[in-house]
Amino acid sequence: MENKRGNISIITYVVLLGFGDLKEVGTALFSLFLSLYVVTLCGNLLLILAVQTSPYLCHLSCVDVGYTSSIAPQLLREVLAGGVTISFPACVVQLYAVGSLLTVECFLLAVMSYDRYLAICWPLRYSVLMDIRTCVKLAVGSWIGGFLFVGIVLILLSTLTFCGPNVIDNFFCNFFSLVKLSCTDTTMVETVVLTSSFLSLSPFLWTLLSYSCILSSTLRISSSTGRYRAFSTCSSHLIVVSVFYGTLFVVYMTPALETTLNLNKIFSLLYTVLTPLLNPLVYSLRNKDVQIALKNGAKLSCLVR
Repeated sequence: MENKRGNISIITYVVLLGFGDLKEVGTALFSLFLSLYVVTLCGNLLLILAVQTSPYLCHLSCVDVGYTSSIAPQLLREVLAGGVTISFPACVVQLYAVGSLLTVECFLLAVMSYDRYLAICWPLRYSVLMDIRTCVKLAVGSWIGGFLFVGIVLILLSTLTFCGPNVIDNFFCNFFSLVKLSCTDTTMVETVVLTSSFLSLSPFLWTLLSYSCILSSTLRISSSTGRYRAFSTCSSHLIVVSVFYGTLFVVYMTPALETTLNLNKIFSLLYTVLTPLLNPLVYSLRNKDVQIALKNGAKLSCLVR
């Protein structure tokens, strides 16, 4: 359906094509994505319950659950039906939810890298510099910053008129897909968003700076055992950062050509579906709180039996 404003027809719904060209294997994809979604939810919820002394991991798991749940249910419908039709406001809400939570994750990863920098480079002052109040302030600031930044993007989108076409060749609504539906000049909006996106790279640059300092400090440690211990404290976080930013850069820095569109969908799956799945697995391998909780759970199950 379309609403008419003057001589312009305003779209009221959008069609997400998703992986419509793979409809013949839709049942297999549905089973795969459903399994990944269930494991992601269980893994992150268990991590939240197990980790009490690491607030950043709890917040990171909440973010992962949030933006995965904003995409996965709709993705499951798409692979079965070969596409899905949603209202235009629902598309905007999804853009805001996914965009905000991904930005929050960028801030949280930067905060966690700073936390590792303090733990390795200033171990004697770590408990003072990173006390519970500071942790709460940094975590809350990450949430506020993420939602405010994408809120500005929504304000800019509200200045555009959307009159079609109403087809998005993707499995979720994002900024660049939505802008293509506008029938007005989007140059100023895209320029402002791209400029502000460079400012939003500050969490990534902060992460690079933190790890540069960590590397410099670690290489000055004389013993190989000491260097190993230093690297092992941040190895989990480094893996998560590499996968998350690597896939983001591939998706948003490659030209929007037809030949790369399907490839971008696959990489979008990596940071929207696979990364939230990997996070609890990677962190649980190195986190003592998680290991202790798993051991206690195993002991409890043995006692129950």
